[in-house]
Amino acid sequence: MPTHETPDSPAASTADATEWAARADQAARSVTHGFGRRLFFLPGTHIAAVSLPTAGLKRSLKSRLGPWHYWWQAHYVDCLVDAGRRELATKVKFDGASRPSAGRLASRLVTTIRLRNLLRFENHYYDDMAWLALATLRLDKLAEESANSGRRRNAVVRKRLTPQFDSASTDDFGGGTFWSTKRDFKNTPATAPVALYYSRTGHRSKAQALVDWLDGKLLHPERGIFLDGLRAANGGIQIDDAVYTYNQGPVLGALLELGGEHNLGRATALVAAVARELTLPGTNVVRGDGTGDGGLFTGILLRYLALAARDERLPEPTRTAAASLVRDTAEAFWTGRTEGREHSPSPLFSFDPLRPAGETYPPGTAVELSTQLQAWMAFEAAATLPQQLRHAILP
Repeated sequence: MPTHETPDSPAASTADATEWAARADQAARSVTHGFGRRLFFLPGTHIAAVSLPTAGLKRSLKSRLGPWHYWWQAHYVDCLVDAGRRELATKVKFDGASRPSAGRLASRLVTTIRLRNLLRFENHYYDDMAWLALATLRLDKLAEESANSGRRRNAVVRKRLTPQFDSASTDDFGGGTFWSTKRDFKNTPATAPVALYYSRTGHRSKAQALVDWLDGKLLHPERGIFLDGLRAANGGIQIDDAVYTYNQGPVLGALLELGGEHNLGRATALVAAVARELTLPGTNVVRGDGTGDGGLFTGILLRYLALAARDERLPEPTRTAAASLVRDTAEAFWTGRTEGREHSPSPLFSFDPLRPAGETYPPGTAVELSTQLQAWMAFEAAATLPQQLRHAILP
């Protein structure tokens, strides 16, 4: 089993974009083969199990369906779009010529999400819906460039979900977006992806208002990173000062999408804050946030750090720093991989970048989809980086 360098002497990634693409393909096959399946055995459907092994066929229908993690599936769509973009560039399918393309699987997945979600795209959490809306925007662009079908269905997703975001982005708490239909908590996890969605769909003033609210209400003044949210409690409003890696990602994405000197300056400061506050000691490796929903967090941040690394409007030291964070974290996930066991994906990736998968997932442990998508996202992000952005040791 591969081992890691110690945190005091981290190994920089020397893989090039071609090698990262091959690694991403391996992760894609691991997820689609291991977790991917039909819904109710229906032809033309595709969904991912939330963990492996799954419940046996003799169990109840509820057990066979398992828990429903809408937003995990939305990030699965995003990962498939990443693979589809590489297929479009190389004209080579990630899973072989006889298998469905990544874009085709993503299209089936969006349709199946609706079926599994009781024939609706709406749910009770605005951040969940925002992630799916963002993923279908990217899928729509892929379909347009590859002349594939599905764009009408993607437009329906946005037609159904945009009013949800409008209704949740109110003047309560001074602005921002509610997290859920309970409407008692406005937070970064909902506000940031909604701002990014607005910025990508031409609603720039709405997007700017949301990122300005985040900057004014939830940006830690000394640490430079975004806190979790504001909650109605005890007749007032209380701040939830938890810090999560993934919250920084869509804020960064929205700032880059909006552009302009002020927003780009904020983006530059945020990359520096991530490097300073959210990396493991002595490394350029972004910390992990555990399993469950947290198993996605680091991968989401890396997706948007890769955007910063490729954005020529940012200062070169910022771009180099962002690239280093992506490459070194992705390299840590790759180094810690192990071959899968019975009823587990192969290769198998750790949810903690500096602990090997054989340790974090000992034999007999269920493997969660979120953690494997996270590693896949990391490799896809690394595969997009310009080679001239070399490794840098950050202060």
